[in-house]
Amino acid sequence: MERGASCAERIIDAPTLQGIWMMAPVTPSNVYDTCFEVGTEYSRLKAVWNQENIPVILRRGLKGQRLRLRLPYAKSNYSWLRNERRTKPDWKPSERYWEIPKAWFNDFVDRALECYGRVYVIQPYREQEICAPACMNATGHECQCSCMGANHGVGNNGSWFEVSETFATRWGSQEVACRLLTATN
Repeated sequence: MERGASCAERIIDAPTLQGIWMMAPVTPSNVYDTCFEVGTEYSRLKAVWNQENIPVILRRGLKGQRLRLRLPYAKSNYSWLRNERRTKPDWKPSERYWEIPKAWFNDFVDRALECYGRVYVIQPYREQEICAPACMNATGHECQCSCMGANHGVGNNGSWFEVSETFATRWGSQEVACRLLTATN
């Protein structure tokens, strides 16, 4: 944080957007470019990204991609982001966002929570499904597996990684999730 600057000067009182936790499917290319396409969830993600009252940070999934973020306007944003580090944050004026190294993620979230009280985090994720070959190859109707019968008797089409006779797993398609983190007192 900038020496001598008060976090209280940076806080803007604003209502939070509806849909604190949102998910939308994406292709594994550039998360920023794909997560704001047409559709209800996409428009809600875009609304979070474009609002100007709560900091928002976008983690993209590919190696080498820097973090993108938006902050409520303040003259001290550059020095607040830099925080006396050797590396400098990059302002992208045409897109109106900052880019910072991935290694700054946790520090940014901690400091944003301290100064603003809340921060939106948009990031890619993939759900993991767990089942068992015994369930997938079952012939009866009784299922005691964690899949709750969703995969019961359907067999393995090659999308499952079978670890043992009692455990198989697979990953779903990549999606983007948005969550609002709020500081606790």
